[in-house]
Amino acid sequence: MSKPQTPADAPMFAPDAWRLSEQEIDLTARARDLGARLFAPRADKWDRDAIFPSENYRDLHDAGLLGICVPAGDGGEGAGFRAYCLTAAEIGRYCGSTALTFNMHVCSCLWSGALSDDLDMSKQQRRTHEQRRAIHYERILKDGAVYSQPFSEGGAAAAGFQAFSTTAEADGEDYVVNGKKIFASLAGHADYYGVLCTQLRKGKEPSRRDTLYLAIPADARGVSVVGDWDPLGMRGTVSRTLLFDNVRIGRDAELMPQGVYFQAATAWPHMFLTLSPTYMGIAQAAYDFTVRYLRGEIPGLPPVRRRMYPTKQIAVAEMHIMLENTKALWFQAISEARHSPTKEQVLRAYATNHTVMENANALCRLAIRTCGGQSILRSLPLERLYRDSRCGSLMLPWTAELCLDRIGREALYEAGESDDG
Repeated sequence: MSKPQTPADAPMFAPDAWRLSEQEIDLTARARDLGARLFAPRADKWDRDAIFPSENYRDLHDAGLLGICVPAGDGGEGAGFRAYCLTAAEIGRYCGSTALTFNMHVCSCLWSGALSDDLDMSKQQRRTHEQRRAIHYERILKDGAVYSQPFSEGGAAAAGFQAFSTTAEADGEDYVVNGKKIFASLAGHADYYGVLCTQLRKGKEPSRRDTLYLAIPADARGVSVVGDWDPLGMRGTVSRTLLFDNVRIGRDAELMPQGVYFQAATAWPHMFLTLSPTYMGIAQAAYDFTVRYLRGEIPGLPPVRRRMYPTKQIAVAEMHIMLENTKALWFQAISEARHSPTKEQVLRAYATNHTVMENANALCRLAIRTCGGQSILRSLPLERLYRDSRCGSLMLPWTAELCLDRIGREALYEAGESDDG
């Protein structure tokens, strides 16, 4: 029996069927090429030793993808929300850790770029903002600077229920930042940390309305990375703990003007859906592996076919249906992302995030059961896909539990309604 040739990967979303733009076709093709040629062969290394995928970031820079959401006027690709999500999903097919950390980097450009352009600012605010963000964009495009977005603190702030405990206090022309971020992806590897913190104001209780979004240089005095990193999955994210001890930075470190992050979190809720492309890609990868395994097309394994067994065919059919349902819902949600979405669109975004995170793991579980014992070997990617996929439902600000809570509450109550009286 001749050894079968593994076919080139088809796009996750066929351009004609899904009516992709020329930009979306180009960006996803670049990501798919990098993923298949370079990211997939390296993925086991990052996972096995919990190493940050620095090589992949150099490749992303060379391919022009580090600046995917830098506005075109500043020299970037100028990708919108959907174009970015589709591109990140293709990366997620090949290396979950790279796709997830890529999201943390890209959000610094997406939030300060296209999202901020949608928000209300005075003419002076916008002029200053555009001048400041151009400095960050040049670092990314010219030098390949990598930005992170530490979010979690161990409390309810990351879920949007209270003010961040990491604080910034004005001191002359500077801010002085103190606090801690946990599960800080890219810790020790990013060049700048896009830190969400609460601006302290004399005589006023800390408020989410006073959230600042500041780009803190990794080598600034008072910044340190502590703790070990040996998790179940997403091991290449290297999400250690960041400490900020009287870190002094200038006002030009603002990635968004004062008050604008709160406005974005309120008016642009889809901004918190950008973790989902990674897991959409993992879901696709689990299905792809299963089909190739049953067809005897996995490189390095004997070309043994198992596709003729009815139990395997039924399992693949179940996986296919789940994958298609997930992709359809996800594509609809990322296409609806915009300023001031309707209640229905927000509920669909919550439902989408929950569905993608849970179904990615369900597809990996089905894949392992269908492919059998060999699939749990670490020499094959399915075991890593399963572990990576289990992490999605736990990720703030929209964990699976929080999505359920918000869907139930917001479906039953209109804004301002209560049961009092």
